[in-house]
Amino acid sequence: MSGTDAVEVDPRRVRSRARLLDAASALLQDGGLEAVTVEGVTRLSKVARTTLYRHFDNAVQLRAATIERLLPSAVETPPAGPLRDRLVALLERQAEAIRDTSLQVSTLAWLATGSDHNADNPAISSLRQRILDHYRVPFDEVLDTPEARRELGEFDTYFVLSQLVGPLVFAKLIGLRASTPQDCARIVDDFLAARAANPSVS
Repeated sequence: MSGTDAVEVDPRRVRSRARLLDAASALLQDGGLEAVTVEGVTRLSKVARTTLYRHFDNAVQLRAATIERLLPSAVETPPAGPLRDRLVALLERQAEAIRDTSLQVSTLAWLATGSDHNADNPAISSLRQRILDHYRVPFDEVLDTPEARRELGEFDTYFVLSQLVGPLVFAKLIGLRASTPQDCARIVDDFLAARAANPSVS
């Protein structure tokens, strides 16, 4: 297909979506998830309701897109080296990214992706998967190596992710002090010790 055959994106559609998400982001940060309503977003953005529904089927889709927009960028994968050092460095970068994300956004992301009420909503399911993939990518690059397989045996990457990143997210959600490099090293050392003691655990 030539460039002239490609479907052109209407710049007005791009601008209207950006204005809607700008307004939704401001409402979410100021008033929480419940503040992100169709009425509130259209009023603040000055975009018509009919235009909003061209972008989002409902308020749940709008909220999911807003939360995704406010999530931190994926962290860089540490350079080659011993597995422990790479895991500690990766966890330190994850801790920094989580620390720089507002507690409110972290909490809302947690609630939106874990609510039983929204468990079967396609927008929430899609957001949940994107969040998991977002955090998983750098761990895949560290763990998908011969050294990691030798040291850890068989494992489920999502389970490893919950064991390593879970304590950082939990501390952020309940308002504990920021996780330190020493905390990250201890989490990794405890994880590796547990794997060495019971390598059959996923």
